[in-house]
Amino acid sequence: MSDEKLVGIVLVSHSAEVAMSVAELAKGLAGGATTVPVAAAGGTEGGELGTSAELISAAAASVDRGVGVAVLTDLGSAVLTVKALLAEGDELPDGARLVDAPFVEGAVAAVVTAATGADLDAVEAAAAEAYSYRKV
Repeated sequence: MSDEKLVGIVLVSHSAEVAMSVAELAKGLAGGATTVPVAAAGGTEGGELGTSAELISAAAASVDRGVGVAVLTDLGSAVLTVKALLAEGDELPDGARLVDAPFVEGAVAAVVTAATGADLDAVEAAAAEAYSYRKV
């Protein structure tokens, strides 16, 4: 399966630690899913809280296998930064898509689904479906 082209996942948080932890959690809950290309893009280049277009672009490039990249974000300005990158047209790989999903649950669903070899539409749908997960 490691030779299979899988959808890449980018997790954008205002905190590098949060982005890395959610990536680790998602891969762990997906049975390790070591073949799924997942990258964390958290915080700023200087290690502060915030978002960085450069870190997001680099993360997306690092997980691009030519079949799409699902980008999940935590809060408002992360969404705006990704939208701006998408509007630029050449800052993110072809097939990169901002996915409207809860950050943690959506990341887990995206990684689990990507691990099956599903296409970007299916990965996006699984992540978005996480909005319906009830806790009580």
